[in-house]
Amino acid sequence: MAKRGLQVASMTGFGRAEGADDRYRWAWELRSVNGRGLDMRLRVGMGFERLDPEIRKRLSTAFKRGSLTASLDVRALGEVSSATVNHTLLAELEELCRERGQEPLLDRLLAVRGVVDSGEERNAAAEDEDRCKAVLQTLDEAIAAMAEARRLEGVETERHLSARVDEIADLVTQANALDATRLPAIRDRLLAQMDALLGDGREFNRERLEQEAALLATKADIREELDRLSAHVEQARALLSAGGPVGRKLDFLTQEFNREANTLCSKSSDTVLTNIGLAMKAAIDQMREQAANLE
Repeated sequence: MAKRGLQVASMTGFGRAEGADDRYRWAWELRSVNGRGLDMRLRVGMGFERLDPEIRKRLSTAFKRGSLTASLDVRALGEVSSATVNHTLLAELEELCRERGQEPLLDRLLAVRGVVDSGEERNAAAEDEDRCKAVLQTLDEAIAAMAEARRLEGVETERHLSARVDEIADLVTQANALDATRLPAIRDRLLAQMDALLGDGREFNRERLEQEAALLATKADIREELDRLSAHVEQARALLSAGGPVGRKLDFLTQEFNREANTLCSKSSDTVLTNIGLAMKAAIDQMREQAANLE
């Protein structure tokens, strides 16, 4: 039995971790949703911007895809809230976005320097090196929490994907069992149809007719498509078994699945085979939607 590889992970998750010392308490909140690549947006407040390179390094080490937002909230002990929003600046930025034809996304605008004023206390909090190390350690805890959330959702997504792959494999088996997919059967059906069309007694060259029937039968042959679908099934199973960041590869593979299913439907002249092809397309579409959620 082959050794199981890494587990697949979803791109959607949340993680939170808190820390404190004798003067301050802080909390990290991490959120991630689907994204084409790895897009990170940080909100760490005044003074902690110097940690940005290290924060990005740790996030990019832990995650390969997804749109990530990392927020750090630091408060002095006993403080209720030290953050205030500069609504005038926020309104100006929103208007600027509209003038440029862009949607004013609140989470990005709040990350602009000066929109959120965290106060001098928070700025001073970042001056202590030991505190900064502790803040980064808490970040690691939040990263671990979000990684676990993404893993758990990935397990469920993998289960759905495996079910769709098994469904496609079963449909390929059904298609292979049909007489309509066998070359002699296709040829005989075409000859019968031609005999019916020429049943008025007109003379025709039987040898020429059989040559044309053989040519049409070859064009209607879907054995290559079924073989490629079977190969894609094995490749999908191998990707899921290997695990890790396989979302992009599975997305590409679903396109290959869909291409073969489309060709099968276009070549089919049998109702049962056409229905099998349509069922394949439905399963492939569900597979594509699930694969889009994976890292």
